[in-house]
Amino acid sequence: MRGWLTADRGEPCLFAAAVTAVCDLYAQALTLHEQGVHLISTDEKTGIQALESLHPLVPLRPGQIERREVEYIRHGTQCLIANFAVATGQVVAPSIGPTRTADDFTAHIARTVSTDPEAAWIFIVDHLNIHQSTSLVRYVAAQCAIPLDLDARGTIRNMRAMASRRAFLQDVTHRIRFVYTPVHTAWLNQVELWFSILARRLLKRGSFTSVEDLRAQLLAFITHFNRTFAKPFKWTYTGRPLTGRLAKGKILYAKGVAALGATERATVRCTDSATLCCTAMPQQRHIAWLDELVG
Repeated sequence: MRGWLTADRGEPCLFAAAVTAVCDLYAQALTLHEQGVHLISTDEKTGIQALESLHPLVPLRPGQIERREVEYIRHGTQCLIANFAVATGQVVAPSIGPTRTADDFTAHIARTVSTDPEAAWIFIVDHLNIHQSTSLVRYVAAQCAIPLDLDARGTIRNMRAMASRRAFLQDVTHRIRFVYTPVHTAWLNQVELWFSILARRLLKRGSFTSVEDLRAQLLAFITHFNRTFAKPFKWTYTGRPLTGRLAKGKILYAKGVAALGATERATVRCTDSATLCCTAMPQQRHIAWLDELVG
């Protein structure tokens, strides 16, 4: 059994506009950087476990692969809030702590902005509630000298709903603003690519004797990454939906897989030219399938 998510994008035009807005910012990242605007991809990696291997790793040697002890000791977890600078590829002003609350995220944004307090900042984030909190609205309003309409108890009027707070935070006239990726499009946020690098290069192979050791190794890895590997990602997706011949290629792929035997496999690579690549398929069926796709 495989998990499946039925698409529910509300207004397709609004969804497409939100995706395009993020991709357009990525395309403008270098220009914005030259203008002194920080374009930052931000998200949290929660529940990072401080796991200590019960026995030392057996290193690689001729004729033998590296072997890792499967038993471990748990020492707790930490949450990493990371900023990926789209124009430079560096991870700036990371926050590491035991929790991920609205106050934690607001404090993280405040620490990030303090590195260049007079500059303009654009943060790309998802729709998590802490990214649209009252504390974040108050912070942005204070930094941008925007008066808020408060009632007698100090509550912000007309911002009880998350949608109203989101509208305020993404106002393009603000020096500090947020751009929200559509729901279920975490892959649009470039910091997720960096989280994958972190997991493969450190977390998967690391052994951490305590949460303090985990924190120290995370910060050391970020410093090493910024000094050695950091460079902007080559972002090629422009927001164009999978329509026309590209969608036809995906449909034909699904039909082809259904027609194959249990021991046969097929793979397809869909590009703008709808190129098809098949393996372990009878040649006649391969040719007929290709003719149907490009015909």
